[in-house]
Amino acid sequence: MSGIIGHSMYAVLGAQAAAQRGLPVAPIVARHVPSYLAGAYLGSDIQTMPEAICVDTGREVGYGTAPLARSPITGGVVRPWKLKHPAGESTPREIFDLFYGRAHLVFGWAKADREHLVPLDHLPDYFANVVEDTFELFGASERSLAYVFGWIVHVVSDSLIKSIQPGLDLHLLDGKYTPRNRPIQDLVTFHEIGVKELQLDWPRLLAGLAATPVERVQLHYMRVAGARGRLGRDYANGWVPERNGLLELVLKENRRWCAVHGRDVLKDMELVLSADGRLDCHESIRKAVGLNYAQMVELADKAKFRAALDQMGKAVADMFEATQRRSPRMAALPTAGPSVLADLRRSWGRK
Repeated sequence: MSGIIGHSMYAVLGAQAAAQRGLPVAPIVARHVPSYLAGAYLGSDIQTMPEAICVDTGREVGYGTAPLARSPITGGVVRPWKLKHPAGESTPREIFDLFYGRAHLVFGWAKADREHLVPLDHLPDYFANVVEDTFELFGASERSLAYVFGWIVHVVSDSLIKSIQPGLDLHLLDGKYTPRNRPIQDLVTFHEIGVKELQLDWPRLLAGLAATPVERVQLHYMRVAGARGRLGRDYANGWVPERNGLLELVLKENRRWCAVHGRDVLKDMELVLSADGRLDCHESIRKAVGLNYAQMVELADKAKFRAALDQMGKAVADMFEATQRRSPRMAALPTAGPSVLADLRRSWGRK
């Protein structure tokens, strides 16, 4: 299962909480929802690429770094997929080791690069430097700002759901974030909260985020460029401009494969009529989890999953607010008016 559903929901709830507080970022997000959601997913998950190639069909399959023993198309043999670039070829795992920690800041660094990890209590300063640099170095683009704040969503939410920091109260089935409970989280988030409660237009949102352009500021905040700006001043370590060309190719590949991956995820999220006439998830998911969809919903209710998502939205808005306090240019923007919440809901709702 993919994180695209979870991170999109964290972004939606974080933006709603920001609008309720009147934060200036909320109207920016409302005007640039695809870029905001792209930042919340592709702003960090640089492993969004195929994992393998189905030998029988020649088609690309899987999701980068997720082991794939057999083809999901034919059940046959697969061979490794590699990204071609001027210096040669790289597997998703090699790309992950080079770049994943740089986009997640607080975890995920390769052993040789762990000295560049950003402590949790430094995150507001790091984010504020990136925001100020977006104004000063990248044309004060609202679209780029929306992308940056989407990336902030990802860093905050990943650190919570993966227990890098405390603050999320959740025990669902067998833990907070496990292979067995992730399908439950995705399905309940998609249908019960996304469709029924928030009326999200999931197909449009996933297609829109995949169609966004690469934002140059991402190479800056990952320190895969020449050190400059406030970030280069305050975090002078770990800059690798020699990897700039490779990362640009990776970010383009992320968007290409995200379009395919998004369609696959929508297929996984389908509810189909079961033999007893009830809507249920696909058999493969029932077997992996050991529950049908109705049981998943009941379990999520007992685990207070919806309340946990509200905790996530609050944590995201808290970080937006802490970043704004350290960013003079964000702090100088007009506060969000009462209509912004409705604007947000229109921008991601079904037309």
